[in-house]
Amino acid sequence: MKILCIGRNYEEHAKELKNPLPAEPVVFSKPDSAILRNNNPFFLPSFANDFHFEVEVVVRINKLGKNIEERFANRYYDEIALGVDFTARDLQDELRSKGLPWEKCKAFDGSAVLSDFVPKSDYPDLNNLNFSLNVNGEVRQSGNTRDMIYNIDQIISHVSKYFTLKIGDLIYTGTPAGVGAVKIGDNLQGFIEDKCFFDFKIK
Repeated sequence: MKILCIGRNYEEHAKELKNPLPAEPVVFSKPDSAILRNNNPFFLPSFANDFHFEVEVVVRINKLGKNIEERFANRYYDEIALGVDFTARDLQDELRSKGLPWEKCKAFDGSAVLSDFVPKSDYPDLNNLNFSLNVNGEVRQSGNTRDMIYNIDQIISHVSKYFTLKIGDLIYTGTPAGVGAVKIGDNLQGFIEDKCFFDFKIK
């Protein structure tokens, strides 16, 4: 099982990080050891000082696929979840300045929070899906999938050119604007529409 993540997929988020808009999906990966489930707490690692939350809609691949045409991409997943891509922002800035890969700031243990999955049929239009993140009861991120630069089917088609997609693979589809730092004691809650998908603490 692999985790593929899409960066800079919401225009306002790209702007807040002072990044150019991508000409094609920005893809990076995380190992399965990054997954954090069951509302377990996120323990702040000691190797950096500035860890940011990034709430994202997640899809799980349900059949083997390679070079998938966009018009058929919807057949390759039938469940969605909500996740958090935790990023060591200060370490990311350091790595970028040196032209080095992102893995240490993006793919560390516990950096891929994942809720339970629900059938995508629970929602009539995945291209018009509201989702949000609350920190200590305050809305910090609020997005809608219609604002994605590349929608779910486009993402699946694109990544399948480079990676064979297998059953159980996860795709984190990008985060809207509003990312920010967490501290010990914070409580994070994630919602799709009005349903809470995760509720965990920072320790």
